[in-house]
Amino acid sequence: MKKLSIFIFILIYFGCSNQKEKSNNVLVNHVARQLEYATEIAEPLRDSILTSPRTIKNGKLKLVPSRDWTSGFFPGNLWMLYELTGETKWKDFALDYTLPLKKEQWNKGTHDLGFMMFCSFGKAYQFTKNEEYKNILIQSAKSLATRFNPKVGCIRSWDHNSDKWDFPVIIDNMMNLELLLWAFNETGEDYLKNIAITHAQITIKNHFRDDYSSYHVIDYNPETGEVQKKQTHQGFSDESAWARGQAWGLYGFTMMYRETGMKEFLIQAEKIAGFILSQPGIKEGKVPYWDFNAPNIPDEPYDASAGAIITAALYELGDYSEHGETYIKVANKLFATLSSDKFLAPVGENEGFILKHSTGHLPGNSEIDVPLVYADYYFLESIIKKQNMEKSK
Repeated sequence: MKKLSIFIFILIYFGCSNQKEKSNNVLVNHVARQLEYATEIAEPLRDSILTSPRTIKNGKLKLVPSRDWTSGFFPGNLWMLYELTGETKWKDFALDYTLPLKKEQWNKGTHDLGFMMFCSFGKAYQFTKNEEYKNILIQSAKSLATRFNPKVGCIRSWDHNSDKWDFPVIIDNMMNLELLLWAFNETGEDYLKNIAITHAQITIKNHFRDDYSSYHVIDYNPETGEVQKKQTHQGFSDESAWARGQAWGLYGFTMMYRETGMKEFLIQAEKIAGFILSQPGIKEGKVPYWDFNAPNIPDEPYDASAGAIITAALYELGDYSEHGETYIKVANKLFATLSSDKFLAPVGENEGFILKHSTGHLPGNSEIDVPLVYADYYFLESIIKKQNMEKSK
């Protein structure tokens, strides 16, 4: 009887494992076919200026120049597909979309170099170990570091709208700190690490409310470091919880713990997770609306990009936290929703983007209920993290 029980357990275990592997393979195959379609329609539109797909505008594929903050995501998507499939053609595609961003290593006019360069050249170096790509990344980090103000203790986010802000710092900027920490590990130049840690600590101090929801923009006095304004520029109101902003914070502090081992960043990530998981439907795997406090829910646009970022962050935080089992359960439910017909685009539709129903900047009437390339990026990252988690069991 005991032998029979063991035999049944083995059958169930390997049956479940095989089912998971089959399900993963079907999804990866779907994504590969969709990205192949994406490159087919993007290629005729590319030129010396326009390099990467970003979204759909007026029913047509919109490409952006290398200086756009989203320019690194599509090459990153192609690198991740190379990781998932091992097929050389995806490496070739990825390089072709990565190399036009090379000149941005000298761009000191943006805080988004982490998004632009680490998502593209970071993965290029990961898979090729080409020293040129390493040097491009180091220069990118040094360019980013020039935007740090020691009085404020943060990297300046935006240079535009000087009539509104003197020294704006947005929660999104947490995501760009990974480039600095990577460059510190490669060069040993302490100032890069110190900038990242200081920025994250000041963000904890000033960006978060008592419930650990986050403002979008904190405006500082660049001479004194004093907080002048707390706003939510892309959300419903200054006091609302813009969904993608909460996602950036969750992912950013999870990453900071991974890279530094500093417990304060793990604690912050857990507190942000607690706020997100307290929002209606999230624990059940419901993709968030564009703002958790939007007034007309459920008649508000979704933001699949926020859902994908939260999913990727929770898979990783699940490895570090004593609440890991809860985080991974929620990540699995969100992942299942994103993989459903409601959000996963059929092959040959959606202008080659993987996910539907993201929202960029609703108050600015920009990119509402459209695909966004960074939603695809964090969805692909979630596929990889989920597969790695299942293989390690």
